[in-house]
Amino acid sequence: MTGGSEVAIATLSCAKCSKPANLQCPKCVELKLPREGAAFCTQDCFKASWSSHKSVHLKAKLSSLATETPGEQNAASPSDGWLYCLRKGQARTPKSPYFDWTGTLRPYPISKKRVVPAHIDQPDWANDGIPKIEPNSDFQHVVEIKTPELIEKMRETCRIGREVLDAAARIIRPGVTTDEIDAVVHEATVAAGGYPSPLNYHFFPKSCCTSVNEVICHGIPDARKLEDGDIVNVDVTVYYKGVHGDLNETFFVGNVDEASQRLVQCTYECLEKAISIVKPGVRFREIGEVINRHASMSGLSVVKSYCGHGIGELFHCAPNIPHYSRNKAVGVMKAGQTFTIEPMINAGVWRDRMWPDGWTAVTADGKRSAQFEHTLLVTETGVEVLTARLPTSPKLFPWLSS
Repeated sequence: MTGGSEVAIATLSCAKCSKPANLQCPKCVELKLPREGAAFCTQDCFKASWSSHKSVHLKAKLSSLATETPGEQNAASPSDGWLYCLRKGQARTPKSPYFDWTGTLRPYPISKKRVVPAHIDQPDWANDGIPKIEPNSDFQHVVEIKTPELIEKMRETCRIGREVLDAAARIIRPGVTTDEIDAVVHEATVAAGGYPSPLNYHFFPKSCCTSVNEVICHGIPDARKLEDGDIVNVDVTVYYKGVHGDLNETFFVGNVDEASQRLVQCTYECLEKAISIVKPGVRFREIGEVINRHASMSGLSVVKSYCGHGIGELFHCAPNIPHYSRNKAVGVMKAGQTFTIEPMINAGVWRDRMWPDGWTAVTADGKRSAQFEHTLLVTETGVEVLTARLPTSPKLFPWLSS
């Protein structure tokens, strides 16, 4: 708390009790926020308001990240150690790797690993890249029924994830690099008190995945500038209060051709149709039937190599959620389960190839791919979309306003 300055603030009212106030929230002063709503009459009123008042700081931080000029966040140059990624993030090279590329996209150098402040709670892979609890958990085989307390933590974490993805979406345009998108995701996550779950997960080198054009998933943010006509998927996962919240969306960069627009819209519809059948008693395998049916009607294919997953205190766990038809997923949905649905839909064949970095999955024929993802909670009567779009989410998809 800071006392009065040359500007008389004693005429302001306490944000808690409306009494005359002459103290100010120091964080609001640092962020240069309006004095109204940041003044308090006593330390006790300030402490009593902190749990709700601190959200003002997060919103201000997200707003500033979205309006900064691209390149201002974590700006770097080749002399700062930009190198190509190899061996699933465990190696770097100054030379562009050789590969029988399937499309026109190529990898670019990546920046150094971003730092998470020590005071933020971190998953067990943060330091050495190796998850320890997750692989040996019973919840790799048994679908967990979440407690009400755990569900409430997931609601909070998933909302932060949504706000982080929205912050990233606001800066997407031609000329922005995917590394700059990663910077926004990283800073917005940290500003909310969270850890970006992908960072160092099995040595993944960045804080989110950015998958451009023919990249199906797990694209690594790098120095390539987005071009007019690209499509880019941004996949965000936040770790907060001991749980994860996972979501992604595919965005248009500038003026995109009609075929790509149809691909992205159909992928969005595939997810929505799959979510609509989620309720207790439905078999997990039915999700793939719904998605495959809708994609096939549009002449598109469904990726089979990657699936949705259970989520909570573990980043990935049971159940597996295949998105294709005639899959062999086991089990039925029950209230209290949380999992993701995240269909990857291709304009050409469903098969994929892996880039030399060991992470980037691309279409085998070089044609484009799109993806959307939500984290879901099965309720007693249906489903709750924990990562649902907010009234403040940017209006970027024309079919949602038609």
